[in-house]
Amino acid sequence: MAKLKQRRSENVSGNFYVDKSCIDCDTCRWMSPTVFHREGNQSAVYHQPTEATETLEAYEALLACPTASIGTVEKPKNIKEIQQKFPLPIAENVYHCGYHSEKSFGAASYFIQREEGNILVDSPRFSPPLIKELEAKGGIKYLYLTHKDDVADHEKFTSHFGCERILHTDDITNKTQGVEIKLSGDQPIHFAPEVLIIPVPGHTKGHTVLLYNEKFLFTGDHLAWSPYLNHLYAFRRFCWYDWSKQITSMKKLANYSFEWVLPGHGRRYHNDRETMNQQIRQCVQWMESQ
Repeated sequence: MAKLKQRRSENVSGNFYVDKSCIDCDTCRWMSPTVFHREGNQSAVYHQPTEATETLEAYEALLACPTASIGTVEKPKNIKEIQQKFPLPIAENVYHCGYHSEKSFGAASYFIQREEGNILVDSPRFSPPLIKELEAKGGIKYLYLTHKDDVADHEKFTSHFGCERILHTDDITNKTQGVEIKLSGDQPIHFAPEVLIIPVPGHTKGHTVLLYNEKFLFTGDHLAWSPYLNHLYAFRRFCWYDWSKQITSMKKLANYSFEWVLPGHGRRYHNDRETMNQQIRQCVQWMESQ
């Protein structure tokens, strides 16, 4: 829990605050942008919520925060009600899980609800309120892991739901030796009629992305939207394997059609297919200039 005694001086006065344990993961800033922003190397409250929507978003960010660095002076009366809203709807049958994990440096994870079996994309915190809601939506059949960095509580989810984990062999570590479905090679894998897994080495050697229904692209740490550059981009500073290979991998994505980019780290992005393709090509040009 956030500690009032550790409240950052950069917060404006009022109910919500961020304490000094913040790890600057950006979660609260994109989940509740009218309340939180970056001040120094951490987040802070720059505007106390006044509207119901703002207040709800701020509480959702509080629950999602991987380090419990967000607090309120007054004890919330309807926190259980807000917990029941997770996973949060994005579009159609795709949801944002919230409950980010410090083990994955606050990476976002997602939930795809489908008749053939639900898919959890990367691992959130194993939090009882979230587990209860996932159970109500039919549980989890597969836990797809984009890469080795964002696996968090994968073992707990597998133990609880009996789901099969999916990860590329080139990204398997001691922590993920028990993964049930090991992908290999550099060619796209038609995992199900509406599920295509595309190897995109670069950020890590075994990084993959998942294209669902030719509409939703779950990108892990390969691709995200930058509000500062105002275009899609890749993390040059956090490329752990090979930047040139990541550029080649990014060029692959120009051959696919989709409308959503849903990343682990960074901001999500939604647009029409033509604009998305233009954005991917702009991203490649930017990457080649670095």
